[in-house]
Amino acid sequence: MNVQQNLEQINEELKVHCKKEHVSTLPNVIAVTKYVTIDRANDAYYAGIRHFGENRIEGCLQKKQALPNDIVMHFIGSLQTRKVKEVINDIDYFHALDRLKLAKEINKRAEHKIKCFVQVNVSGESSKQGVSLEDVNTFIENLEQFEKIEVVGLMTMAPLTEDEPYIKSLFQALRLKRDEIKALNLNYAPCKELSMGMSNDFHIAAEEGASFVRIGTKLVGKEE
Repeated sequence: MNVQQNLEQINEELKVHCKKEHVSTLPNVIAVTKYVTIDRANDAYYAGIRHFGENRIEGCLQKKQALPNDIVMHFIGSLQTRKVKEVINDIDYFHALDRLKLAKEINKRAEHKIKCFVQVNVSGESSKQGVSLEDVNTFIENLEQFEKIEVVGLMTMAPLTEDEPYIKSLFQALRLKRDEIKALNLNYAPCKELSMGMSNDFHIAAEEGASFVRIGTKLVGKEE
């Protein structure tokens, strides 16, 4: 599997789908490298990727140390409160802020302001984590007390389904909520970004204006 060729194909798909819906800006591709070796992550780097995503602390710290220092590291998985101190100062973005207890711990442990996405459970599935769509406003209001947290956007994960109109409706709902929060002009929550879309549905996310798509298997494969 050639990462460079995979990336070229992904970028072509992104261009087609963004043009289809008159979206002017292509999303940033985050290489999700949790299932691959450092060598494969390096392949992604030399293919032009600078955004890397990990959902395990050990993998995050290993890749951060091994890859060139101009990468942008995204922690994309849920994070236990007691584990915050191990990783929070080694990442550039955190994609899964979903409870005030976690926000409090991040605020306590962070040495600088952390760019956070509020994780939203748009589909309402009991198996998924995240703040419900109707609770997003209140949750973000409560984050004002934490000076080390900057809410840069919203994140969601769509269910694994071939029902593309349904997936599109979920991504659209997140975009509309993002627009609503952004319009509030909150200094601590500019909320300009959207983190949504993975290997199976990134093209739909692009149509709905995703800022970041998180792609693993389709980009770097699965080795470990």
